[in-house]
Amino acid sequence: MSWVEEFRAHEAIYRRAPSAHNTQPWTLEYRADEIVIGIDPARALPGSDPGGRDLRLGLGAFVETCLIVAADAGLSVTYDSRRLLAAPSPYVTPFTAADVSARRVARGAYRPGVVSTAGLEPGLVHVPSRDLADDLAVADRWMFSTPRVALELRDWLRLDPGDPRYRLDGLTDRALELSRGEARVLASALRAYPVTRRLGLAALLAASGRNLLRYDGSVLVLTGDVSLDAGRRLLRTWLTLGRSGLAVHPLSQLLDCPATAARLAARVGATPLAVFRVGVPLHEPVRSARRP
Repeated sequence: MSWVEEFRAHEAIYRRAPSAHNTQPWTLEYRADEIVIGIDPARALPGSDPGGRDLRLGLGAFVETCLIVAADAGLSVTYDSRRLLAAPSPYVTPFTAADVSARRVARGAYRPGVVSTAGLEPGLVHVPSRDLADDLAVADRWMFSTPRVALELRDWLRLDPGDPRYRLDGLTDRALELSRGEARVLASALRAYPVTRRLGLAALLAASGRNLLRYDGSVLVLTGDVSLDAGRRLLRTWLTLGRSGLAVHPLSQLLDCPATAARLAARVGATPLAVFRVGVPLHEPVRSARRP
């Protein structure tokens, strides 16, 4: 059996890599002695991510996940120019496939508590959660009142278990920790978006998250240049946090909204690439689906 075939046997694990809206935008072409990683443009987010920041972070996180899973399987694999190739020795990493499987995204309430950045990847800045509560409300209103962004979100929400894509990709009602009633209201509002926007319901939809950061907790901001390497650092950060029993909750709307992105950049004194809440969730989160 070739290393490509051995690696492919672990596909269910490395496809657990994170991506914005759980779009899973990567493609894989398995060849005799290499694996070519590409991007499916239909799974990009031109509305909320026109510059491709989240796309590149996601691709980097996927590459890092692949290398970790390969190393855990005893395979010597490296990455170069969108390709996974055979290498003289395994990728050196402290992480395992079990760490990849254990990573958690939790979008519900967290226990109070501050997280230290000690021992994490470079370029991380800590911000007290309360300090970003007002800006998150602004970013949520912008998200629901900006048609290209709201309709794109609608396309990636899976709010009905009867949706044929419910167990494939996107963000489900359970992953978002919505009750069935809340999911139905959100689905109806987004389905009739042109009408609900004219009625001013964007502010009402945004209000559901107004208290999300109003507790004594931590938000971490990854800074630096947009690159695949940044996505790899982000994945390693999340795995390190996961080893300590911590979950994360991406708050990308703070970077998508121009006003809050500018304020966050001024606050951290650098270019923010990813922003996410960190802590111990009050309830064990439901995992997002992955394509086979």
